[in-house]
Amino acid sequence: MEILFLGTSAAVPSKDHSTSCIAIRSGPDIILMDCGEGSQRQLMLSPFSFMKIRAVLITHLHGDHVFGLPGLLQTMSLSNRTEPLLVCGPAGIAAALDAMMSVTEGETQYEVEVREVFGGERIDVRGLVIRPYATDHGIASVGYVVQDRERPGKLDVEKARAMGITSGRDMARLKGGETVGGVRPEDVVGPAIQGYRVAYSGDTRPCESEAVAVAGADVLIHEATYTDKEAQQAEDHFHTTALQAAEVARDAGVRFLILTHISNRYDDRSMVAAEAAGVFPESYVADDMDLFTLASFGLRRETPR
Repeated sequence: MEILFLGTSAAVPSKDHSTSCIAIRSGPDIILMDCGEGSQRQLMLSPFSFMKIRAVLITHLHGDHVFGLPGLLQTMSLSNRTEPLLVCGPAGIAAALDAMMSVTEGETQYEVEVREVFGGERIDVRGLVIRPYATDHGIASVGYVVQDRERPGKLDVEKARAMGITSGRDMARLKGGETVGGVRPEDVVGPAIQGYRVAYSGDTRPCESEAVAVAGADVLIHEATYTDKEAQQAEDHFHTTALQAAEVARDAGVRFLILTHISNRYDDRSMVAAEAAGVFPESYVADDMDLFTLASFGLRRETPR
């Protein structure tokens, strides 16, 4: 899986950081999470194609998470999209999107399915499984866990050779699910490996529903609007500090933490990174256009720092 951060600012964009938008790509398929102002331009500057987006997952209806959606939908239509698109969001997303599209004369030539979610649903998008969960942001809000497709189990090469399979091509066919020379995949290939799980908090205070939903995730993408010095402000505005996000990651047993939705008051984001790393060492702070790859080797930031 690949994770591309298109916007990492909290609330207000700056000259260096756009508002919230994250793209997850598995194979050719893209799931977009939140769609703040300027998201489609960020996509056009990125290596990801907005025409490959299969679903858009909105966490809540604050403008910095949704103002880019009507423009993106209209651009897809002007680009002759015909494939249906799923848009998920909390209670109110259907009425909000209808209003935004109506006032901008935003008709689309493709089907847009809008689905309101509350937490606990299971949504399948081309084999990718999306599980929304309730969050605590003072308005209707949800986070999401996106699980990748299963991967083939490990091939027992020595056993395959003992059963007469010697060529690399035939071993690849076995791992791909084919029977070769009377040897069945289940004879030499182990159980399928569960797909990677990437969780995204949206905006929220730490809450029990989140702790349960993200437990054991491979990657937790979490808002960190404030540092611990502003903990009371975070509490008052239904947000999370970098320290709290790290505690969520540690207590939930996730493998990696990536912080986003950083206030522009922190010109030097290294202080945000240091606060999280003190609690949870496998922490990163994302910048706009950062691309991460999640694979068997772990998590790797592809963009140079």
